[in-house]
Amino acid sequence: MVASLEAAGFVVDAVRIIPDGREQVGEALVEVCAGFAGLVATTGGTGFGPRDLTPEGTEIVLDRRAPGLAEAMRAVSPLGRLTRGVAGVRGTALIVNLPGSPSGAQECLEAILDVVPHALDLLTGTNPRHGH
Repeated sequence: MVASLEAAGFVVDAVRIIPDGREQVGEALVEVCAGFAGLVATTGGTGFGPRDLTPEGTEIVLDRRAPGLAEAMRAVSPLGRLTRGVAGVRGTALIVNLPGSPSGAQECLEAILDVVPHALDLLTGTNPRHGH
């Protein structure tokens, strides 16, 4: 996944491991997004297991949801329908929840990677075609 992001021109700034739990995920996202403009991709915690609470932790900190991104990730494969991941905006950060399996995370990332730069331009107001 990191290689795909770098190949697409992104700079991967940090990789963090955080404990399971709604509040822990939310707190970590608040910290990561503070003053950050870019993509924040989480992996894991999007399934049906009792500790899979990444979407719930993400939802409590979002300013706005981006359901089209989550829908595109779910549509990429039959198993994608089993992910509960969400996507949305906090400040100038775009947060996407990817599955924990490396192949699932890669598939979901590839399903949206083509539109992420445009989304970030819109989010930060740097897209001249939209009057910013």
